[in-house]
Amino acid sequence: MLSKLSLLLKPLLQSFRDLAPIIIVVAFFQLAVLQQPIPNVNDILLGTLLVAIGLALFIRGLEIGLFPIGESLAYSFARKGSLFWLLSFAFALGFGTTVAEPALIAVADEAAQVAAEGNIIAESEEAMESYALGLRLTVALSVGIAILVGVIRIIKGWPIHYLIISGYVGVVIMTGFAPNEIVGIAYDSGGVTTSTITVPLVTALGVGLASSIKGRNPMIDGFGLIAFASLTPMIFVMGYGMLF
Repeated sequence: MLSKLSLLLKPLLQSFRDLAPIIIVVAFFQLAVLQQPIPNVNDILLGTLLVAIGLALFIRGLEIGLFPIGESLAYSFARKGSLFWLLSFAFALGFGTTVAEPALIAVADEAAQVAAEGNIIAESEEAMESYALGLRLTVALSVGIAILVGVIRIIKGWPIHYLIISGYVGVVIMTGFAPNEIVGIAYDSGGVTTSTITVPLVTALGVGLASSIKGRNPMIDGFGLIAFASLTPMIFVMGYGMLF
């Protein structure tokens, strides 16, 4: 019982430690610079406690759930020796986790609202839902392809920097041709894509795959999939804006 309790208390203490800099910064500027009392102190303390508990549970969930299953699946597919199913799994993982990403859903909805207010699309519920869904599916498709390419890179042992440099050269070129209204959304899509759901599973996939392939170093080859997942949405979303 005590061991189980310690497993929960440790990430909780780590969460408070991680939140401490934010609390100190906010308190300093509120009390020392603005010289005003902190409003709704009780609500803020309660909210901070809930955030710390949520982070602790999230971290513990990653440790006992998402990371092991991601590594296990990657290892099993590598042992199975079927490139088709491994690549299919990589694409489906990237697509599925991105579609379910809460940060992407929020940004897509906000982008649709702003697009309607700017008369880029019709100011109707149907048009905004269609725009947001199209944006989400575009980003999800791009991440699925990114993870697929990243898995091929791990299998083949290609240097990651050449692929990343080529991708960002493409981003710079497309920025000059894409509509101004979509450029900012495209750049933000690359950031919000790699969030709470996508990162743990994709990282576990890369590390597990590199660990199971002879001659691959998990430290060198296992990481880098997140870079692809951040890069390709910018290209695809700008392409989406240029087409539609």
